[in-house]
Amino acid sequence: MITTKKPNKTADPWRERVESADWPAVTAEINEYGGALLPQLLTPAETVEFRDLYDSQELFRSTINMGRHRFGEGQYRYFHAPYPEPIERLKQALYPRLLPIAQDWWAKLGRETPWPDTLDEWLAMCHEAGQTKSTAILLKYGEKDWNALHRDLYGDLVFPLQVVINLNEPGVDHTGGEFLLLEQRPRAQSRGTATLLPHGHGYVFTTRDRPVRSARGWSAAPVRHGVSAIRSGERHTLALVFHDAA
Repeated sequence: MITTKKPNKTADPWRERVESADWPAVTAEINEYGGALLPQLLTPAETVEFRDLYDSQELFRSTINMGRHRFGEGQYRYFHAPYPEPIERLKQALYPRLLPIAQDWWAKLGRETPWPDTLDEWLAMCHEAGQTKSTAILLKYGEKDWNALHRDLYGDLVFPLQVVINLNEPGVDHTGGEFLLLEQRPRAQSRGTATLLPHGHGYVFTTRDRPVRSARGWSAAPVRHGVSAIRSGERHTLALVFHDAA
């Protein structure tokens, strides 16, 4: 059962799932395409529990109607902190695995790497800079809903990678709803990728920009993400962002 209780340090199945990934292969894929599939991070039963949380208004600090803001069509909600245990556990487990990728990217781009060794230290830096709002998101799409291409920045302090988890089974609960990445490569046409996320699996992708090879060595390629139109059914997504919002 999903709870908002303080995590139990003696049992951490979510960390085991994160560690089951072939991280060298994940790193190679995200370096090539800007995104990479992860193992099943939530069980089918856990995805149902998360979907059921959507109507628990007290768990969320804000609700966004995407059509009203011209972000696409559909709705999403920002969780209050402290988060339900799986969110907190997954973020804590993912951060140290994603940190070396982020550090390598910033080194290639000649940028200073601001991120400390632990997620707690990094979030403390965000809070000191005035970025104190929680950023874990539960998204809900129905038929014909979609998410416009965008970037989840929220402030000056940004972690360059984030993770989404599909809480429904493609082909059963929904058709359509592919996860989209659009990368603007230096002095070239944009490159797009579309990925249908398996049930309960994670997908790690670029938050803002990433290094790509150019004639001068490495250049920053801006990346935006979104979701294609839902052809039928309903699709829920859990989004894990590793910086808080101003």
